Amino acid sequence: MGNRLAGKVAFITGGSSGIGRSTAIRFAEEGAQVVICGRKLDALNEVVSVVQKAGGKIEAAQADVSNEAEITQAIEATAKKHGRLDILVNNAMAYSWGAIEATSTEDWKSNFSTTVDGTFWATRAALKIMKPQGSGSIVNMSSICGVFGMAWMAGYSAAKAAIINFTKAVAAEVGPSGVRCNSIIPGVVDTPATSGMLSDQKSKSNTEKLIPLKRVGNPDELANAILFLASDESSYVTGASLPVDGGRSAELYTVLE
Repeated sequence: MGNRLAGKVAFITGGSSGIGRSTAIRFAEEGAQVVICGRKLDALNEVVSVVQKAGGKIEAAQADVSNEAEITQAIEATAKKHGRLDILVNNAMAYSWGAIEATSTEDWKSNFSTTVDGTFWATRAALKIMKPQGSGSIVNMSSICGVFGMAWMAGYSAAKAAIINFTKAVAAEVGPSGVRCNSIIPGVVDTPATSGMLSDQKSKSNTEKLIPLKRVGNPDELANAILFLASDESSYVTGASLPVDGGRSAELYTVLE
């Protein structure tokens, strides 16, 4: 156990799997009181059990991030119970897949209800707590798709692009109050959300050829980057968008062997 987040209260959306799960475990290892949020209580409780067995402090808050009332109430309840809120990680997301001309309005909006609306609602609720404290760190999860765009995922790409600029707007607005806001831009990470594109060795190998480090990332590597932005070690960093993508966004084109 470390102490980089000792005394901090952290709220993580989408905390039951993938990057959110790894972040919850990592935060607890560094001494934070962690609250993980998601729709499926059984999945949340599995993470709670893992952390508690390791001696960490964690609890679950069942809430749908795409529901304004539910996510707002969950954050308010966390601050009321623990007396403060120091860290918010907006990790929950949703996506649809398909050609633009075949995408229904409902499918288009589904990309925004969790990823963008949920991030806005959670941030708004957190700021009402953090600004009076005079401190706080918000970390938003974007995607490399929000920087370059991806065929067949126009809605997801647009939503993740919105997260990057929303992060900058938040940072500019609340910096004078002592609250910081940054975003992480993951590349391809081995999570349940990417299981389809990495479902066989050929698909995984073809993906890895496009990455300078020649491998996909793992959730723990993202959790470490999130930890840095959430902690006081990044006290002079706000409005930043940090790529954690194995160098994918640094390369103009890839020479395939």
